[in-house]
Amino acid sequence: MNRNSVVSSNIVSIGYDPTRMILEIEFKGGSVYEYSNVPLDEYERLMAVGSHGRYFAAHIKNGGYPCKKIG
Repeated sequence: MNRNSVVSSNIVSIGYDPTRMILEIEFKGGSVYEYSNVPLDEYERLMAVGSHGRYFAAHIKNGGYPCKKIG
């Protein structure tokens, strides 16, 4: 999956597959996590906010989306 680089203190890049509704987050340090069943509008909001890390923590990490480490 292609990921877009972002300016963040803890996130390096973010990718999204709208067909599978998969959000991929690469963190500083090299870990990559995949979040399932993430709606397109949630991804769009994440990419549009001023603080990707803060939005991620509040809405994705604590949003109940299934998660697995892939890298």
